[in-house]
Amino acid sequence: MKTATQPQATLELNSLTAVSPLDGRYARATAPLRRVFSEYGLIRYRLQVEVRWLVMLSKHAQIKEVPGFSPETVSTLERIVLDFDDNDARRVKAIEATTNHDVKAIEYFLKEKTREQLLLPGMDRLIKAIGELAGRHAERPMLARTHGQPASPTTLGKEMANTAYRLQRQRAQLARAEILGKVNGAVGNYNAHLAAYPDIDWENTTKAFVEQLGLEWNPYTTQIEPHDYIAELFNIITRFNNILIDFNRDAWAYIALGYFKQKIVAGEVGSSTMPHKVNPIDFENAEGNLGLANAVLEHMANKLPISRWQRDLSDSTVMRNAGVGVAYSVTAYDACLRGIGKLEVDEGRLQADLEANWEVLAEAIQTVMRRYGIAEPYEKLKALTRGKRGFNRESIREFIDTLEIPAAAKKDLLALTPAGYTGNAGAQASRLQGYLK
Repeated sequence: MKTATQPQATLELNSLTAVSPLDGRYARATAPLRRVFSEYGLIRYRLQVEVRWLVMLSKHAQIKEVPGFSPETVSTLERIVLDFDDNDARRVKAIEATTNHDVKAIEYFLKEKTREQLLLPGMDRLIKAIGELAGRHAERPMLARTHGQPASPTTLGKEMANTAYRLQRQRAQLARAEILGKVNGAVGNYNAHLAAYPDIDWENTTKAFVEQLGLEWNPYTTQIEPHDYIAELFNIITRFNNILIDFNRDAWAYIALGYFKQKIVAGEVGSSTMPHKVNPIDFENAEGNLGLANAVLEHMANKLPISRWQRDLSDSTVMRNAGVGVAYSVTAYDACLRGIGKLEVDEGRLQADLEANWEVLAEAIQTVMRRYGIAEPYEKLKALTRGKRGFNRESIREFIDTLEIPAAAKKDLLALTPAGYTGNAGAQASRLQGYLK
């Protein structure tokens, strides 16, 4: 009979037994990343570079040891890359078990066989969803809160527009970011290249090759490309994620205030013991995974540009985790989108909050008082409203009636309501799509 302390046999790896939730609970969201960020992806891209470098050498008349390839030979080599599958990857790993060198294993594999931006679509879907909220609720007045306290009103759409615009700026920077490459030898000086073929212009040759791969050529490196561009990429993603954390926390808080209700999903349980609850779990999930993503991305951005002398291996193990930060980001984007999809505005709750806070008109009143030369307008409104609640239309009207200002100005102030005091928030929200194009 087994006891709780007896060790179990090793479990087969699947979505239920995976150590990381990225390959388990969140596998649906992260599955598209496997082709790029897995060990399989690393091997496949290395193979692609090796094949295309060999084809490039075959076109160089001065390199007699690599004769010109026929179209059929080039096609055969390209098929090795295009048809690369799990079995090929396992063979490379088997070779590596003997060579104990992952790059050399690719070379031996080739002898035996004789620029994706995966984050951008997820970012685009988020920006589109939040932008649609901005457009749909451009004119819907909402009480703003600064320091958590009632403040000059805004519109729900304008606050959504703020987030969408911030996210769009980071997305645009990510799309423009350079991805660098190099093929310049063991310490970046073309030592072996020039020793074997001193008459070849290796700098221009390798520059053309790197650019052919869709990368930017880095003319100055050591043994490794110094990874500065990776730090730049990850810093952009981290900023995008931080803005999204801000949004998730605000959405969570608006749900808590009752500004947003959440659509009920059939069969979904809100709480294990309180059946009435519809918890904002998607925004909470997104916030947690964004934090994990940024912890990895920030470490990589800080660590990768640093290498002892012409190279040490501490970057290698870190680089293998690039997919972790990206995968947690993608998982968070997916959760946030689900949360947005469940949101419904409670217009009555928004209006009730505005009606309960007529004191927010104090800003407008004291500004008009100052315009017409009334002494100490701020101080008078401060004495009337600060720290006090219960103001309503009548309270404000009584104060306005005492003001010695032109009749037209008094009439305008008397017509003000919290819901109508939103400045040009609606117009700003309506203009958002012009900035997102």
